[in-house]
Amino acid sequence: MAKEDGNGITRRHLLGLGGAAAGAALVGGIALPSHPMEAQAAQEPPLPQVPRRMLGKTGKTVPILLVGGMALDRKFDPKLAEAVRFGVNYVDAADCYLGGQSEAGLADYFARAKNRDKVWVTSKSDKHDPKAFEQTVFRSLEQLKSDYVDLYYLHALKDADYLSEDLALTVSRLKKAGKILHFGFSCHDGNVAELLHKAAKTPWVESVMFRYNFRSYGNSELNAAIDAAHRAGVGLIAMKTQGSEAGIRDAWKKFEKTGKWNKHQAVLKAVWADERISAAVSHMDTFEKLRENIAAALDRNPLTASEKDALDRYAMATRPYACDGCDQLCNAAVAANVRIGDTMRYLMYHDAYGEPGKARDLFGKLPAEARELSRVDFTPANRACPHGVDVAGLMRRAESVLA
Repeated sequence: MAKEDGNGITRRHLLGLGGAAAGAALVGGIALPSHPMEAQAAQEPPLPQVPRRMLGKTGKTVPILLVGGMALDRKFDPKLAEAVRFGVNYVDAADCYLGGQSEAGLADYFARAKNRDKVWVTSKSDKHDPKAFEQTVFRSLEQLKSDYVDLYYLHALKDADYLSEDLALTVSRLKKAGKILHFGFSCHDGNVAELLHKAAKTPWVESVMFRYNFRSYGNSELNAAIDAAHRAGVGLIAMKTQGSEAGIRDAWKKFEKTGKWNKHQAVLKAVWADERISAAVSHMDTFEKLRENIAAALDRNPLTASEKDALDRYAMATRPYACDGCDQLCNAAVAANVRIGDTMRYLMYHDAYGEPGKARDLFGKLPAEARELSRVDFTPANRACPHGVDVAGLMRRAESVLA
């Protein structure tokens, strides 16, 4: 049996966390690779590998569980080395993550692990015009110390008009030069459905990472957009799968555990049950979260009816605290230059992610008028929210804890 060093994952770990990993031949109906991503000691049997799915028209397979680059250390991160051992060999980075250091941290990892060709790297640019986008690509390659990046996204896209012919020419040129292998975009605001439809009609968009979690499964508009993108061969990656709340510290503890999965594992398994989704990216900032998520990914069983019911009850109980980012509705109802969507996201970082320093730093970078929340009447925003979120109350809280 493998020795436990306090961080590494053993079969006993996985079984203790609910995973049917040891000896599993199939996970979720998908055959596991016959070999691990990295060589194991000769006396140890191969480790089970997280199953993989095709990422749309890229023609490549990716693990169903992806490593969120925001959760990695700025230097060599042993969590990534451990993830790769179990086939979680996809890292989602960005030019702006970790204060601009996430790509450099990956370069440090690759310099020591010597496995760049075995790890899929996605990075992103929040510069959406073609010239600035291209400049960011080359800056990313320099930071990564790599000749190429597997997938490059327009980051946090809001306006579909940025998917222009000029950008298409730029992407084509970068792909022909081998600088980026695939292209797509990420989005998490209120117009996700619109952007997914745009992706379905844009042949050179190969993948979209979008907000998708248990609160939106019954949304007919979103489901129609997912169907359209999936039919068009767009590789779909779910992010913000935890559906975290603002205003309730440790809200996840209110999840009624009816089976072997905690809330964090259950919501991932709910996403993976949707065969249209290739993978889910997860913010795994501790070894414990990494262990739990790998265990959930390796388990072959779907959520039970009682577990699904528990997730539904949790969604209903916390619905008034979960912002879906549709600030085109609530922000437009307020007669002030505020940034409700951004502020709610920073409050979520403070309350749900346990990152108060990051939350305050981001809030402090907003324009001064966007931070003067006590002067604004948010009552119209409350009326405009289709989910009954107490925008006014949460804005008051944001000003008290973030300012």
